[in-house]
Amino acid sequence: MLRFWRQNQAWMTPIILLFLPLALFLSMIVWPIIQSIGISFYDWDGTGPVRFIGLDNYRELLSDGQFFVSVKNNVIWIVMFLLAPVFGLGLALFLNQPLGEMRVVKSVFFIPLVLAPVIIGVVFTWFYDPTFGILAIVMRFFSLEPVAILSDEHFVTFGIVIAALWAQTAFCLVLFLAGLSQLDGELIAAGRIDGASGWTLLRHIVLPQLRAVSFVATIITVIGSLRNFDLIAVMTQGGPYGSSTVLAYQMYDATIFSYRAGYGAAIATVLFLIMSIYIAIFLRHTLRRESRGA
Repeated sequence: MLRFWRQNQAWMTPIILLFLPLALFLSMIVWPIIQSIGISFYDWDGTGPVRFIGLDNYRELLSDGQFFVSVKNNVIWIVMFLLAPVFGLGLALFLNQPLGEMRVVKSVFFIPLVLAPVIIGVVFTWFYDPTFGILAIVMRFFSLEPVAILSDEHFVTFGIVIAALWAQTAFCLVLFLAGLSQLDGELIAAGRIDGASGWTLLRHIVLPQLRAVSFVATIITVIGSLRNFDLIAVMTQGGPYGSSTVLAYQMYDATIFSYRAGYGAAIATVLFLIMSIYIAIFLRHTLRRESRGA
């Protein structure tokens, strides 16, 4: 046995090391996805008997006005959330200075990372309160009438996204600070010698070296915008009148409160497809750009 191990150690070691992570990935990620897609073809309340209905849940989605409101809100989340990498990069460039005072400033910007989303939701709910919230106080100072943002169907989604954007920007900030610490100093020095400075230096020397970090920040940000649930649950519960609901929250509401696990699984499947399509397109575009750059 020992002789067999020594002869085959080179190819058996990777298999042994990968077996447990792969088994966990298949059992905890892949299999639940397959189960969810399968449940979407049934009429099921989550506990009782199941009844096969084919594509009826998906047909109902196409005639469900709330589904299209959720899709519209998800688009708003994606567009606004893509500001997080931009703001994160800007803050990282500002904070990446060899000054002792910057350590204190950085700690202030890192605060959202150590706060649970529930706490952020509660804090911003107080902030938006039209009676005693900070926003209301500032608006009254300028002789403006306070707006009940979380009760207004036109503003509520934007208010929640801003709360989530605060935390996501801090996450992107950490990624870009890590990326800036790995920049090639000799390449930057050579660029300065050649006369590059300011925007030219950033565009042609710094940003290309941050391409991998930008890719990770963008992917995680988009996925986070599509699966965001906790802030909506804490701040509005999808209201008013379902105007702040996104696909993830509609899936939860249909499954838990309406006892329609099959319909909720159909919404989850659509959300999964949207994520997969976006990631595939983004990966394809990024790999093409990398190959042209190479």
